[in-house]
Amino acid sequence: MVAKLWKSVALGASMAAALALSPASAKEWKTVVIGMEGGYDPWNLTDSSGKIVGFEVDLANDICKRAGVECKIIAQDWDGMIPGLKAGKFDVIMDGMSITEERQKEIDFSKPYAAPPAAFMAAKDSPIAKALGAGKVVNAAKDPKAGEAAVKAIQAALKGKSIGVQSSTTHANFANKYLKDVATVKEYKTTDDRDLDLKAGRIDVGLDDYPTVAATLDKPDAKDFVIVGPEFIGDVFGVGEGMGLRKSDADLTAKFNKALDEAFADGSVKKYSLKWFKIDTTP
Repeated sequence: MVAKLWKSVALGASMAAALALSPASAKEWKTVVIGMEGGYDPWNLTDSSGKIVGFEVDLANDICKRAGVECKIIAQDWDGMIPGLKAGKFDVIMDGMSITEERQKEIDFSKPYAAPPAAFMAAKDSPIAKALGAGKVVNAAKDPKAGEAAVKAIQAALKGKSIGVQSSTTHANFANKYLKDVATVKEYKTTDDRDLDLKAGRIDVGLDDYPTVAATLDKPDAKDFVIVGPEFIGDVFGVGEGMGLRKSDADLTAKFNKALDEAFADGSVKKYSLKWFKIDTTP
């Protein structure tokens, strides 16, 4: 009798496990909640009506439609992105987040949907602008020697100066890896806070991705500033920006990768990039 009882329990446990692993019990994605800052122009920004718009909003709506799910976009502070995702506050991060090895230890990523270079901005009449000039794009991954030379030029120009970066970003990683021994690295919660200090002369140079720097320089109060020095791809900047997802949601990652492939194939990603960035940032 006891043997039969244990056999029944074991059978029940096996059936429960099988059901848990069956496709029928997989999560049905009808609505996907996407977290963005709503303050990272032109990736995503909040307009005068309080609505979040931008490159990633257009792209999110496009790929959600292709994937057959409804998109719901919510605002989330940058420093709470990964904790919020892992806690289930939202399902996807879309906030110009670079795909890096460190982040991949915590979360999964879709394929990259953008790969713009990082760029420095400084006052037009500053010694930094005079020393570095306009510069060019340097792919440190493909040409390490060119990357090393570009870093040395930056280090020489910024000796004794101050650089502003947003906290917990690849730009902060770059500044702390290469510049903290020659310059003062100041980290900010938001890019707006950094830009205010740059325009007020409290820091000498800012570092961000090219589209964000270009958007800052398009504003009337930034007419005295310019992009300076080399623009970096590779190294700490990773392979590009992608959607951040929980490791447990591999099915959703697959859905969005398929949708991204379609959006790349018909030129939609390039179209949104040209609309918001004025350059083609497709990887």
